[in-house]
Amino acid sequence: MALLIVLLMSAELHVEGPEEVTERETADLTCNTTCSLTDPTFIWYKDRRPLTTKTIKNNQLHLQTVSSEDAGSYSCAVRGDQHLHSTAHSLRVRYPPKRVSVSISPSGEIVEGSSVTLTCSSDGNPPVKIYTWFKEGGTSPVGSGHRYSPLQSGSYYCEAQNELGAQRSDPVSVVGNGHCCFHADYSVILYVTSVLGICGVAAVLTVVLWIRMDLLILLETAQR
Repeated sequence: MALLIVLLMSAELHVEGPEEVTERETADLTCNTTCSLTDPTFIWYKDRRPLTTKTIKNNQLHLQTVSSEDAGSYSCAVRGDQHLHSTAHSLRVRYPPKRVSVSISPSGEIVEGSSVTLTCSSDGNPPVKIYTWFKEGGTSPVGSGHRYSPLQSGSYYCEAQNELGAQRSDPVSVVGNGHCCFHADYSVILYVTSVLGICGVAAVLTVVLWIRMDLLILLETAQR
């Protein structure tokens, strides 16, 4: 008979409450049973571990100012029969982007003819889908997307955004070695070529070389 009562209690214990809340809201979870219990003491678990730091009143678990760390699987039990948990109740927490950071590949100084890629990482629920890139000192975006390849040296940061808010990363520095460092510089040459044509580019290079030779002759004359 006693065994039947214990099994009945286990089957009738269940958690009621919201399935999803937004960070900074409050949430109440209730451990209900249709069995007749005399002054029971309820124990709460999160991810199968006992909760000792939350507010528990009678059969209710009160989550004050919910944070992303409160997301998880909750269950309850009656003291004396802690091994008989209720069915699990999953709680999801929605929150704006956190821990936004930028990684750079390759790291260190950029060698001539190589390119650099910046990657923005973040944690958010719902997941971040909008990434915007900025160069420090400027006000207008310089790029968008999870990854970005800068066109010149400088400090860059990203902004991660979901429907609940946005957060910016700390800036990272992209430093060249004093030469033409980025693949993007070659795209400028290709652009000029497409506008002026090969003959036009040849003419420009001829003028540059002529000016350089003229300066060398003047320097040699001044040294004599």
